[in-house]
Amino acid sequence: MTTQSQSQSQQDRVAAFIDRHDLETPPAFRLLDLTSEVGELAKDANESTDYGSAPDELDLSSDELGDVLFALLALANSVDVDAEAALDEALAKYEARLEDAASPGSGQ
Repeated sequence: MTTQSQSQSQQDRVAAFIDRHDLETPPAFRLLDLTSEVGELAKDANESTDYGSAPDELDLSSDELGDVLFALLALANSVDVDAEAALDEALAKYEARLEDAASPGSGQ
């Protein structure tokens, strides 16, 4: 299975779950849910690292990361964005930035 079909499959799985359980909600609420889930990760990070004083102790649960992924894919679905295409676009952007930073005359 290709990366794109795997990612699309995940996005389709989230969409099917939402449809099956009648969890449709406006995109603004999806964005708030995503923000809340990322906030829970930040809380875990703060607590596990003693608010940054022990960064090597970072402990994030796969369950919380899964909640973030679910919320992100649900948001993508609600605004008709292909998550795989959006990721490809972001990677290309970051790649271009790194190439620009490494080129002569970039100040580095």
